[in-house]
Amino acid sequence: MAGVSPQIAQAVADAAAGQVLPYGNDPFTDSARRRLGEIFEWDVDVFPVSTGSAANGLSLAALTPPWGSVLSHPDSHINTDECGAPEFFTNGAKLVGVPGPDSKIDPGALQTAVRRRAGDVHSVQPSVVSISQATESGSVYTLEEIRRLSAIAKDAGLRVHMDGARFANALAHLGATPAEMTWKAGIDVLSFGATKNGAMTADAIVSFDPTLASELAFRAKRAGQLASKMRFQTAQIDAYLADDLWLRNARQANEMATRLGDGLKSLPGAGLLATPQANILFCRLPQQVAEGLLSEGYAFYHDRWEPGIVRFVTAFSHSADDIDQLLDAVRRHTN
Repeated sequence: MAGVSPQIAQAVADAAAGQVLPYGNDPFTDSARRRLGEIFEWDVDVFPVSTGSAANGLSLAALTPPWGSVLSHPDSHINTDECGAPEFFTNGAKLVGVPGPDSKIDPGALQTAVRRRAGDVHSVQPSVVSISQATESGSVYTLEEIRRLSAIAKDAGLRVHMDGARFANALAHLGATPAEMTWKAGIDVLSFGATKNGAMTADAIVSFDPTLASELAFRAKRAGQLASKMRFQTAQIDAYLADDLWLRNARQANEMATRLGDGLKSLPGAGLLATPQANILFCRLPQQVAEGLLSEGYAFYHDRWEPGIVRFVTAFSHSADDIDQLLDAVRRHTN
């Protein structure tokens, strides 16, 4: 994983000076909350956390009872990479997969899922829809797709959560506003990711529903996520949002994924599974090519999904030269 943006590292150093009140009663947290309110055009409730897993788990816990179900795509991060954290934080709510192409929930399948065994005391009750933006495969929901899924959920009385670990990357791809991609499209709670886009250990729960504020506050404390030195998290978020650093980082990462995808298309034996929309790219590479890249020090997931499938993730810190060197290495090991 990439390092930290220099602006964010400097913000942490600046926050280390002097004395401030603990537990978020400090000017850094006030500034971060104010910035989030401005970019979302809403009086949001903000709960800084140290990981995306905590953001997802706590968000879902506030949106579903233990006898509820969380409807998400089978490929979603909460379903494949959280080691049961959503079930833990929700005290046993069930994750139910709702399929669809490109790792995105199909509206027709969701129409069925939100009604399945509703009211039947023998079954978990559909309670919340969770969508990943961007998805685990690098695809991005359009605004219309988000609005449609949210409308299906709300019509059935369900809440809507967005896992925004790569929120900025999706936003940069769509060219939308944060408000358009969240509360205006029906999102109740967002897991706002910053760590994967230049921050250090700082993500946040952003709630657009004021009725959830008290519960989220207590849940965050009970989960060990109310940091006494919260300023070191919120100083990161503040710097992340200042001068559009977060969007500049995301655009750079996305552009590098596009450059890599374009380069791989022209190489024999390197089959692109889909055109990248964010900063994640999946492709097929011959075994000797993947092994050759690994031997040169390149780091990527290999064979985790199926044999021959490689996932590349580009970052704000990658340059065009970095991408071209990787493509050159693929060519060398292909020949």
